[in-house]
Amino acid sequence: MSGHSKWSTIKHKKAAADAKRGKVFTRLAKEITVAAREGGGDPAFNNRLALAIDKAKAQNMPKDNIDRAVKRGTGELEGEEFYEAVYEAYGPHGIGILVEVETDNRNRSIADVRHIVSKYGGNMAEAGSVSWQFTRKGYISIAEEVDQDELFLVAADAGADDVQFGEMTEIYTELENLRAVRQALVDAGIDIEETSIIYDPNNPVELGKSEAMQVMNLIEKLEDADDVQSVYSTLDITDEVIAEMEGA
Repeated sequence: MSGHSKWSTIKHKKAAADAKRGKVFTRLAKEITVAAREGGGDPAFNNRLALAIDKAKAQNMPKDNIDRAVKRGTGELEGEEFYEAVYEAYGPHGIGILVEVETDNRNRSIADVRHIVSKYGGNMAEAGSVSWQFTRKGYISIAEEVDQDELFLVAADAGADDVQFGEMTEIYTELENLRAVRQALVDAGIDIEETSIIYDPNNPVELGKSEAMQVMNLIEKLEDADDVQSVYSTLDITDEVIAEMEGA
């Protein structure tokens, strides 16, 4: 299982706590607003918006909240104007890290990210010095038990590149195939947990437990920052680290 998959599994288990803090809806609303601003308010013609709305519905975000977020993006409603950016950094032990933010104040967001990275053993990096270590991919996760043979055939026939079975099922696709694979799974009656576009590490790096925990501590602190949407790293998260985090 890739490092991204294991980190996604951990985050899935923490989602209830995040929802109680109200962070999930806030982040989803930002994502919808930015998607609508960039590609228009009709999800039929805006794949990114369609994915963002699907993600919001999967988290039971009220329809009124979704509609308001779309209208803020298209300018039909007044509100903060959000910008998106990807910051690059090196974590402890040279692990590459990408931080996706959506913010109404670029100066605040970069200052927050820089402070966290520095405080927890990392360094900010020049644009392009870390991102080359990742590939943009479509990502679909499924939490329910599935017939593995059936799911693999449905996903592969629709254009999936890789299917990984574990505590959660993860499917990876080229960007242009993501929506087709997702629709094929929906048509097959498979409940999807998450659909998103991710940065997948090309060559994940495995560290010892104590070193990996230092990196994961930085990632968790970044994830908690208000403007941060997602964090990706080149760390290959071992089962030992998973057990340590789940026991924390």
